[in-house]
Amino acid sequence: MTVESTAAHTPRRSAGNKAGTTGTKRTTSTAKKAAGAGKSAEPALVQLLTPEGKRVKNAEFDKYVADITAEDLRGLYRDMVLTRRFDAEATALQRQGELGLWASLLGQEAAQIGSGRALRDDDYVFPTYREHGVAWCRGVDPTNLLGMFRGVNNGGWDPNSNNFHLYTIVIGSQTLHATGYAMGITKDGADSAVIAYFGDGASSQGDVAEAFTFSAVYNAPVVFFCQNNQWAISEPTEKQSRVPLYQRAQGYGFPGVRVDGNDVLANLAVTKWALERARAGEGPTLVEAFTYRMGAHTTSDDPTRYRTDDERLAWEAKDPILRLRRYLEAVNHADEGFFAELETESEALGKRVREAVRAMPDPDHFAIFENVYADGHALVDEERAQFAAYQASFADEDGGK
Repeated sequence: MTVESTAAHTPRRSAGNKAGTTGTKRTTSTAKKAAGAGKSAEPALVQLLTPEGKRVKNAEFDKYVADITAEDLRGLYRDMVLTRRFDAEATALQRQGELGLWASLLGQEAAQIGSGRALRDDDYVFPTYREHGVAWCRGVDPTNLLGMFRGVNNGGWDPNSNNFHLYTIVIGSQTLHATGYAMGITKDGADSAVIAYFGDGASSQGDVAEAFTFSAVYNAPVVFFCQNNQWAISEPTEKQSRVPLYQRAQGYGFPGVRVDGNDVLANLAVTKWALERARAGEGPTLVEAFTYRMGAHTTSDDPTRYRTDDERLAWEAKDPILRLRRYLEAVNHADEGFFAELETESEALGKRVREAVRAMPDPDHFAIFENVYADGHALVDEERAQFAAYQASFADEDGGK
């Protein structure tokens, strides 16, 4: 079982240090055991599709994908392919100077599409800045995701139109927003659920710990979905935690489960299970999607400085898209015509994204002075005037043009 028990354990009363170095010896022994535990084999994870594309049975989670059809499977494959195409185009646009920065999801498509397709329309999503696949599932136009990275807006979509919040740059803070929102809908009597996405790096943030505490105490209907892609920029997971991340939930009194993050079916099943728990009033769940960031943390990062080619190649063999394609072909759920048509659609998406980004109008230079204070402020007015004079100086140098 990968789902940790939430049963309370009776705390052991400390005997104290009554006899010289006895307490020191006991502490040393405990430390050695803890160190040994940290080196133990990784725990099993929920998996329904192997890297070779073979379907495996799972007594606990099979029922959550029992009704999935061939059309549904092709839809999941299409979602992952188009999300990856969009992501690749955004990376290329940044390299061409069209975007200031881009955070790629390469390798994490299964975790995002699987969990995203498990959501109901009335569920609410709190993302970080890498959840492009979840945004796709929520019906957010991909081009709207690029405005912030181009510097022309602060988001570009209405969060309430798709129940998909704006991207959050501050690491981990969206987990608190999600918890508060979940507590609110409980008071409203709604039966919907909330999901908060974050990475392994964010799991070390105080905001995440506080969100875990409040969600557990108030039994909030929230799913904490951690995409453990192994690297918090250049910091490996083992430098952040002595235990697998999903086990942290145990200390807060709610279940945690580790799922194969490159298996779209497993992510769909586990997220459905966690959301059903939330809607049924059973409180929060921590899902750790064990995956890998195949690309850089962002386009300003060089991952070759801190990880090996062998590591990357080992994870490429577990590619989530190739895995589902192998399964589709093995069970005759998709033919070459389907894949060819999808390739054409993929290229069309790339072209649309390129054209949309290059057509984005420049932002109003004076917009930064708006909404700083509700009723205005003399200092802001002064700064606006100074900025206006600075802008005007360029026109003067150019002969008023």
